[in-house]
Amino acid sequence: MKRNSFCLAVLALLLFAGRQPAEAASFDCAKAETLDEKAVCADPALNDQDVEMSVLYTQLKPLLGMGARGDMEDAQVAWLKQRETCGGDRACLGKAYDERVLQLRSGFDALAKRGPF
Repeated sequence: MKRNSFCLAVLALLLFAGRQPAEAASFDCAKAETLDEKAVCADPALNDQDVEMSVLYTQLKPLLGMGARGDMEDAQVAWLKQRETCGGDRACLGKAYDERVLQLRSGFDALAKRGPF
């Protein structure tokens, strides 16, 4: 339990430390072209979800073996395509981010169950 609390605290620091308001974590808002990217950049809540998703993805990826890492990369590409189908629909985008964040968190949970560290 202490490890989970520590991980959440580190994640919170990573999410908010040095964050630029016009930047989403996974892409440059100045170069946003698609409706979904523009919606994420324009909406602080979606931007925050993007930051969380990006931090989780970036932190989990190097912890996985090569096969699992490849699967995770494929899942991210598929998720980005799914996100794009939302267009500028903020409810759809919020749901997509909620689902992806849950998937990424479950990856950390699976690693923690394999411990000890």
